[in-house]
Amino acid sequence: MNDMNRRDFVRLAAAAASLAATPALGRAQSASPNARIGIALIGCGGMGRMDLRDHLRIPEVDCLAVCDVDESHAAAAAQEVEQIRGRRPAEYGDFRRVLERADVAAVIVGTPDHWHALPTILACQAGKDVYVEKPLALSIGEGRRMVDAARKHGRVVQMGTQQRSAEHYRQAVDIVKAGELGKIRMARAWAYLDWKGELAPQPDGEPPAGVDYDMWLGPARQRPFNPNRFHFTFRWYWDYSGGLMTDWGAHMIDIVNFGMDVRAPRSAMAAGGKFGYPDDAMETPDTQQAVLEYDGFSVIWEHALGIGRGPWDREHGVEFHGNNGVLVIDRGGWEIHAETDKINRPERISRMESVPRQPASGDYHLAHVQNFIDCVRTRARPTSDVEIGHHSMKACHLANIALRVGRKIHWNDETEQILDDAEAQALVTARYRAPWALPEI
Repeated sequence: MNDMNRRDFVRLAAAAASLAATPALGRAQSASPNARIGIALIGCGGMGRMDLRDHLRIPEVDCLAVCDVDESHAAAAAQEVEQIRGRRPAEYGDFRRVLERADVAAVIVGTPDHWHALPTILACQAGKDVYVEKPLALSIGEGRRMVDAARKHGRVVQMGTQQRSAEHYRQAVDIVKAGELGKIRMARAWAYLDWKGELAPQPDGEPPAGVDYDMWLGPARQRPFNPNRFHFTFRWYWDYSGGLMTDWGAHMIDIVNFGMDVRAPRSAMAAGGKFGYPDDAMETPDTQQAVLEYDGFSVIWEHALGIGRGPWDREHGVEFHGNNGVLVIDRGGWEIHAETDKINRPERISRMESVPRQPASGDYHLAHVQNFIDCVRTRARPTSDVEIGHHSMKACHLANIALRVGRKIHWNDETEQILDDAEAQALVTARYRAPWALPEI
């Protein structure tokens, strides 16, 4: 399909107006627990299809449509739905056609990051609920518009930070909030991925057959097709993503926010670069550290590609360091290491009981999807509501902005602006390529 033009906007607006008068499921009030829920998948890559599989494990959910600018991805998703449910959904190349369907109550947005905001906002305007993958958006400004759209149109919008639905993360967060660790003075979050190495440069060329590359670019700037700036590896390019800082920071920083009940840091500074693979094709840093300042505590972020021995010898995790002890948690479980006290004492004594590793249990990705569908029925706000996701992503985006401008930046969370730094403030909202535009809410 071609870029969005005035006729497309008018057509979508008319569809939204029609839906406003249609008593579609989830439109204004709670629905019967046995009501069928029609969903569609927008963005049929690996994570999108994983999300779809879990949605289809819920008996009342029907997949009516799949959409991707790559015909092969849409076909693969449609075939999978047919294998699971015995009926093939409709296939589209333009998500706006999906939003025109009155029988679709909710959409899954599994696109690259630069395509999260527009489908989510337009879906809200068309009366659809949204399960949108992390990170919430490419920029803080887009995230704010997504929150505003969800609130204005009364939509359920869940971000795919499934750790919020994991029982062992909730147990750990309860301990932090109960004060058992004492005063938390520092939190640390990290991702060290030894399975991701060098991205070898490749020449520009023609997009594969069946790919609408101009639509894939969408609001991003015009660039020639390159296989490195495409499926999966798009995340290592600033035009489409924020590298590992937003890819895994979305999960880890979210748990820091969860435990500490915070919205955003007051300041951010960062260092890093392409230290492991200086000559490869990635734009985003393979090695990065950030220091985020909050009221009364600080957060340290670390990431690296190609090496896997992070803090506590874990590839990923979160550490809450209190005066009494240190709680360390990852997707496999959590434990507490007691702090020791030798102040005015001849021998060290423990300030609290250590707790051996408590393993994770249950399918928390499915639980996260189930929470979304439950909220589609009841109209309650989901576990990873869009505003929770927006707040968690601020730290990630601010760390990247500080890295890109090369200095410490200061944040006013009331106005959602960077103070006294026009260059940094310009990165708060992504620039859109005409004729695409971020809708006013």
